[in-house]
Amino acid sequence: MPHEAISVFDIFKIGIGPSSSHTLGPWRAAQRFAKTLQQNNLLKDVIEVRVLLYGSLAKTGKGHGTDVAVQLGLCGEDPVTFPVEQINSRIHDIAAMRKLVLLGLHEVDFNPNDDIDFLITESLPYHPNALTFLATIRNGASVAETYYSIGGGFVIKEKEMASAKDEAQLPFPINTADDLLHWCMKTGMSISDIIMENENAWRSEKETKEGVLNIWRVMKECLYRGSQTPGILPGGLHVKRRAAELNKKLMGTKTYTDYDSWLLAIRTGGNDFKYTLDWVSCFALAVNEENASFGRVVTAPTNGAAGVIPAVLQYYIAFCDSSGDNQGHGNKEEKIIHFLLTAAEIGSIFKKGATLSAAMGGCQAEIGVSSAMAAAGLTECMGGTQKQVMMASEIAMEHHLGLTCDPIGGLVQVPCIERNTMGAIKAITASQLALQSTPDFAKVSLDAVIKTMWDTAQDMNHKYKETADGGLAVHVPLSLPEC
Repeated sequence: MPHEAISVFDIFKIGIGPSSSHTLGPWRAAQRFAKTLQQNNLLKDVIEVRVLLYGSLAKTGKGHGTDVAVQLGLCGEDPVTFPVEQINSRIHDIAAMRKLVLLGLHEVDFNPNDDIDFLITESLPYHPNALTFLATIRNGASVAETYYSIGGGFVIKEKEMASAKDEAQLPFPINTADDLLHWCMKTGMSISDIIMENENAWRSEKETKEGVLNIWRVMKECLYRGSQTPGILPGGLHVKRRAAELNKKLMGTKTYTDYDSWLLAIRTGGNDFKYTLDWVSCFALAVNEENASFGRVVTAPTNGAAGVIPAVLQYYIAFCDSSGDNQGHGNKEEKIIHFLLTAAEIGSIFKKGATLSAAMGGCQAEIGVSSAMAAAGLTECMGGTQKQVMMASEIAMEHHLGLTCDPIGGLVQVPCIERNTMGAIKAITASQLALQSTPDFAKVSLDAVIKTMWDTAQDMNHKYKETADGGLAVHVPLSLPEC
């Protein structure tokens, strides 16, 4: 079997909500198309640009901000650095002026209402998330490129295949969970150590550690920001943000001024089950309310499931350190790195063996995979064996099999935000079960559950795959708030 080399930074991407497949992916595709025009010395001669959205991108693209993403991508803006508070004004200016500045260098006429087509009755065969860019050149020629946003922010160009010579040569090539277990058993190394050795094929260990800690910094900032921000989510469903209210209730009279003092205040509240459960829910809600508000998040492995891993890692930091101070092992950088490296590799194996796209596999491909990733990361940090780590991942996914994607109004809000709380709690439960079990007696392997997830995805009716054509999306009136 050909080996696909996927880095931790392919799985964890910094970007802007609300969707990795419908926002981040199309944004990156638009950037690539504009840069292709520039590289071919055509940019200055473009007189018109059109965007065609197919399948799931067409059906739920408005609610996911696909139209916003492609405009900003064509302008050359970067989702990692673009100020989220400027999104509305920039999009308003493009619509009002009917002008688009490609890569910030060349101005063309552009009317979003006419030049972005939502082809809701059309779909391309390779993947439901497809978009085509069309550019008309001054001499009458035209340029067309089609891209597929295949989930988790991954984008491929039509007919584009990864070249074997471009693949990193990893010391421990891994396609399946069995491959990973083989290397662990052969070397005696932990999963996170195996993955760090593979990451060394791309960059130094110091650079990898700094990059992973930067991923956690963005997650942490999102957690804190989301837990302090009340209000109503955009999009017309009038969903009330709940994390800030829950945070305030749980904090009581405690005071804090930043993330570190907030974390310390949380830890002083003890570890009563209900108290811990409420905080895990608060953490997950905070991230995905930020995601739904076009905030900066980390794809983990998708934007719709971005709250699970930060919530479980924050749970570990806040509640799994028995020392009770802010310098305990739960807050050490090495543990954070171990957690995220382990989680990323599980996500990579799911991508190789199934999918990370809800448009292909339903929500089992998003919340299910994120829960499996979080369960693995938590088990690694709690001292579990390599087999227990994989068992935890398997348990988490096993109990998400068949989960559909049915976003009301095509928005990443209902039921998506609450599903992150469920995914986080299932991850913690799966980890605890694995830590108290003997994996040698397990009846279901991680590879078996990945294959089952993919079979389930292929059997699932298309209306339950991020189309807003089934499930809650058709049975809940749009005028009703979530709660």
